[in-house]
Amino acid sequence: MSSVSAAKHAAEAAPAEIPMLIGGEWRMAAETYPVRDPYRNVVVANAPRSSLADLNDALDAAVKAKAQAAATPAYERAALLRRAAKLLVERADRIADVMSRETGKAIRDARAEIIRSQDTLSLSAEEAVRIEGEHVPLDASAMGAGKICFMLRFPVGVVAGITPFNAPVNLACHKIAPSIAAGNTLVLKAPPQSPGVIHELAQIFVEAGTPAGVLNVLYGDVVGPALVSDVRVDFITFTGSPRAGAQIKAASGLRRVALELGGNGVTIVHEDADIAEAAPVCARNSMRLAGQSCISVQTVYVHRSLYDRFVELVVAEVKKLKLGDPLDPATDVGTLIDEAAALRVESWIKEASAGGAKILAGGKRHGAQIEPTVISGAKPEMKVVCDEVFGPVISLAPYDDIEAVFRTVSESRFGLQTGIFTKSTELAIRAVRSLRTGGVIINGSSTWRTDQLAYGGVKDSGIGREGPRYSIRDMTEERMVLFNY
Repeated sequence: MSSVSAAKHAAEAAPAEIPMLIGGEWRMAAETYPVRDPYRNVVVANAPRSSLADLNDALDAAVKAKAQAAATPAYERAALLRRAAKLLVERADRIADVMSRETGKAIRDARAEIIRSQDTLSLSAEEAVRIEGEHVPLDASAMGAGKICFMLRFPVGVVAGITPFNAPVNLACHKIAPSIAAGNTLVLKAPPQSPGVIHELAQIFVEAGTPAGVLNVLYGDVVGPALVSDVRVDFITFTGSPRAGAQIKAASGLRRVALELGGNGVTIVHEDADIAEAAPVCARNSMRLAGQSCISVQTVYVHRSLYDRFVELVVAEVKKLKLGDPLDPATDVGTLIDEAAALRVESWIKEASAGGAKILAGGKRHGAQIEPTVISGAKPEMKVVCDEVFGPVISLAPYDDIEAVFRTVSESRFGLQTGIFTKSTELAIRAVRSLRTGGVIINGSSTWRTDQLAYGGVKDSGIGREGPRYSIRDMTEERMVLFNY
């Protein structure tokens, strides 16, 4: 079937009816809401609007299953995750099609996300059998001399997970797989915009042999606040906006949280950088996923001596990108999640233009799509610079003093990842020491993540680190054992 025929067939398909997963059983909700393809504006799914009663049942199921989950040997948890990884790869094309229709993500990016997500599952399987404690030497004091002490790690219990739409499969895998690997149970609240994708993933885990109650999946916006404030939840992991993250932190009380929040994607191009390498990387990583990534390149500070040429190269690269039907394999940039998001990004571009910034490429909206946009001369207080655009927009600015750029980045309310292109090891080390950010990418853009990394930010960009090893550490608790002889 040609790509055009496949797209037409997908557009004409009947909307999927999405059930919840509660206690190992598929359950339809009393209420549903329509999910629309943001490119075609047709209904592609009827999603459940989970109720507080559904949430109560899901939490009861998770509590009931947590003793069995904790007692399951690590090798069995690892085997389950490997089976799920295998099924995920086998169904990559189907799930990618669902993702592209629900979120407007370019089909090539959707397929790449599915294939990449097998790493998240496989890495979690490897970490499941490596959950270690440590010996605590007590001979440092007279009171401890001769005694034996060590720390062990145990499952925390019931995990609440909330995931976003922009990488629905991979980010859900970053909640589900470490939770299973650690021996916990999970209640996952899926993103309202991509319920079909999460249902496909939930089916995979059920077919892989996940015991009833170990994974429970709810949908809609009603249950989120009640989930994170419920006393039956032992740990909360959330990926989303700083505003929602702050609300979750306030509701969490004494329970631990992991919050992966927003960023404004700063990359620095120093005077000794290879701009023939740096410019295409920055251009493409600003437009990938239509800019809907927390680490998408948003602002690039370029040494003045390289600025004009760098701008030329970025504009030329951006103009190569194809905006179009997300289901067309030739499309580079799909839609934003909906037209409201595109209207917001369009208004920020217009604000920058009205304030004196120059639009060097793109800048126009077509329904839920924004043309890949390059801006120069944006002021620091403009939203396209100081806030998170979450759209296909890159702002370029010259600099003379690298220390001033370091201060600007460190004093920003965001602190997720920063990239710097330089041939100087000394400058790279200064950047690492100076930049208050969760990650510093040397000779790469802010948009760099592989799934075993300790990924996360500081300030308004979050708390904690994500990645199988680090999530498992968060999803277990330490217990001291002392032999008092």
